[in-house]
Amino acid sequence: MSAEDWLKNSIMAKRALAKGATGTTHGLTIEQQGGFHYVYGPYAKPTLSIDPGGVVVVETEDAFGGVITSESDSPTAKLNFPYLNPQCGPIAVKGAKKGDCLAVYIRDVETRGAQPAGTTCIIPEFGGLVGTAATAMLNPPLPERVKKLHVDRNGVRWNDKITLPYEPFIGTIGVSPEIEAISSLQPDYHGGNMDLPDVAPGAIIYFPVHTEGGLLYVGDCHATQGDGELSGVAMEQRATVTLQIDLIKNWSFAWPRLETRDFIMTIGSARPLEDAARIAYRELVRWMAADYGFDEIDAYMLLSQAGRMRLGNMVDPKYTMGASILKNYLKA
Repeated sequence: MSAEDWLKNSIMAKRALAKGATGTTHGLTIEQQGGFHYVYGPYAKPTLSIDPGGVVVVETEDAFGGVITSESDSPTAKLNFPYLNPQCGPIAVKGAKKGDCLAVYIRDVETRGAQPAGTTCIIPEFGGLVGTAATAMLNPPLPERVKKLHVDRNGVRWNDKITLPYEPFIGTIGVSPEIEAISSLQPDYHGGNMDLPDVAPGAIIYFPVHTEGGLLYVGDCHATQGDGELSGVAMEQRATVTLQIDLIKNWSFAWPRLETRDFIMTIGSARPLEDAARIAYRELVRWMAADYGFDEIDAYMLLSQAGRMRLGNMVDPKYTMGASILKNYLKA
């Protein structure tokens, strides 16, 4: 099934106001964005206001704000915590109200900027296998290290022998909470810094709306990343992101959802990691019962046999897990 064919049968095409049709295209360049945002919240003025079905082409900065430019740079000296993970937007969708859902079809994530376009590094007391402020240890931190790598659609050139696949995705995307202002470094029920590789071109991600306009934020694109983002840093890149944004009225749920040609997924973020997994699987059970005719207990039993779990990150203030099931099992 081609991308065009499956989109015609997607939840977005069936339920959203624009029915999957492409609306007006808008640009959001770095210059048009102006100041970036470092929290997700309802208090920022929208950078854009679009009709459902509108397409937005967004230029994003990398998670470091572009300040790490050389392998000799010191992340400690260059980075200004907590002003990391700059976000573009917010983008308001006309007519979106609490109780609705934003459907965001990711059409493309393209590397932009001069080579070497990819950056990864070791940041002291940050990562999955070191002591951090949240898991305090007496061990000394690992030494800082920066790698700058050539990135294009042919791959990520790790060294002369290893080329990693080019698998770009959006590390941080979400909507405004109703009242809180949540750091762009943290994932939660609103989305945010989930670092989930499935949030990639060809996927549709669904966010429950908590405030008027929905207020969509986006940034922190990656050229590739392993499950868990183990060292705390993926292959960070500046990117040009193309999003088609639609609105589903009167469809709400607790946590972000994702749809591809082959599967549906629910996303949970929490500490400890098993609680993120529990949230994701619970939400998937409830989705299967609400929209696909399953008895909850039967869905629970089926997921024990056919469910799949994707680890987004195990390094942020909260960890992210995505629970999925193939669409073939939903047709019964």
